Amino acid sequence: MTSHSRPPRLRPVLTALVLTLTLAAATGCGTEVASDAEAARSASAAPAPDRAELEARARAVQTVAEHVWVTEAPGYTLARQSVGVVGDDGFGSVYTTSGGGQIQLRVERLPHADADCTDGPAAGSAQDPVVTCERDGEQWYRATESGHAYAQEQGDLVVTVSGAREEVGRAALRAAARAAHRADDHELDRVLPPAGEASGRQPVERGDLPPVGDGAPNNDVGASG
Repeated sequence: MTSHSRPPRLRPVLTALVLTLTLAAATGCGTEVASDAEAARSASAAPAPDRAELEARARAVQTVAEHVWVTEAPGYTLARQSVGVVGDDGFGSVYTTSGGGQIQLRVERLPHADADCTDGPAAGSAQDPVVTCERDGEQWYRATESGHAYAQEQGDLVVTVSGAREEVGRAALRAAARAAHRADDHELDRVLPPAGEASGRQPVERGDLPPVGDGAPNNDVGASG
């Protein structure tokens, strides 16, 4: 019987085809865009700016480096234009989703009662009173019909993570609150505006100040405010 073995001249062609497909697959994998977490890890590998420069950049937005906090929440990204001072030397920022959801982070000097809603009148308003106020782990949780927030004390500072109840669930808000921490030098570099960029910025408008006159602050704000 006559043998029908593959002609030898086809073998180099097949070998070349397999090699081409292998290289194409490897190239395709390399085109994936790195996630925010991967980008953060890459940035952390690089040397951080001089600490004096970071402190100067914090002063440019009228706060201090020690009051700059950051957090993480799946699907949320820091809106860099939201970074700014809260009160005299506090710090505020907003994390957003592509669908318009927002988580607000605030660090400011407040009395104990503004954090521990179980220890006194909870922040709310006649139109949107507090409906839940309880201890949750190391933090306090309070909610109105429209908004909710987690708060923790850090010395004379109160760190609050808040959002609208229709936009962010309690589990996601709790995770963001527990992930909140004081920014290290690499995180300060990513969060604070570059030197010179913040020179014309105005302080963040206080939501608890009366619209007219020079009266004392009105602390009757909602849970997310």
